[in-house]
Amino acid sequence: MKKLFGQLNLTWTKLIIFAVIAGVWTGAMAALPFTKDTSFADISISFEWWVLFGILIIVNSQSPVDSALKCFVFFLISQPLVYLVQVPFNPLGWGIFVYYPPWFVWTLCTLPMGFIGWYMKKEKWWSLLILVPMLFFVGYHYLGFLQEAVSFFPNHLLSAVFCAATVIIYPLFIFSSRKLKTAGLIISLVILAAATVLALASGRISYDTTVLAQGGEMSGEFDDSYHVALDDPAFGTVEMVYDKGSEGWMVNAHFTKTGQTKLYLTAPDGTVRTFALTVGRDTYSIEEITESGG
Repeated sequence: MKKLFGQLNLTWTKLIIFAVIAGVWTGAMAALPFTKDTSFADISISFEWWVLFGILIIVNSQSPVDSALKCFVFFLISQPLVYLVQVPFNPLGWGIFVYYPPWFVWTLCTLPMGFIGWYMKKEKWWSLLILVPMLFFVGYHYLGFLQEAVSFFPNHLLSAVFCAATVIIYPLFIFSSRKLKTAGLIISLVILAAATVLALASGRISYDTTVLAQGGEMSGEFDDSYHVALDDPAFGTVEMVYDKGSEGWMVNAHFTKTGQTKLYLTAPDGTVRTFALTVGRDTYSIEEITESGG
């Protein structure tokens, strides 16, 4: 591990290969449908892995300028590749690059961050001050992932574990000074403890939405005399609600789990309509299952 944090011969050729691999892998994780709402796709939407990549480049660079330029080139190559890989698979096509500008801003920021970050290698008291903001940043990601894991277990659990592990690893392996290691470890543990307490105290989060509406093309007519239920109660609850705005009945859902289940809409005469329901973190799809299976 110590070799990884400061003893690698990071040539420009290796850096470019690293950037290409990171960009292609991230794009693939974003494009593959079965990675949606999992820890594997998190690399495409959050920063915890990119903080690790940046730190590895910084501690294996030869000078502040070398660090700044290598961080900049790494992100300049990898981030566009993330979107380029997704072009053939995304409904937006080339339009997916509309999401790139914010990442280009972060790419520009890697120049000063890479330059300043290199001074962590100086083993001074202020070296720890340079690292602390990154510890808080990853700790913030840990908080978000832990809340998601608690609410939609096991979604994002691996990302929460990864964030916790790296927050502890950084001070232990970036620094050689025992004092800096100890001080950094204490700060890391405080951050993780505070984030854990906050995540658990905030309770479970949920996804609330309307899945059926009276008079809809698929749902047809129904009212409060109908009974609605989910095949698997672990997914949450559904209820019939009257909407004054549309003057009609709706089936509202309170989802606490992602995946696939069924929704049953039972008429007063006992007739049951069955719907295939796929629940995402903040999206859903629903389709009636007919006798022919369509």
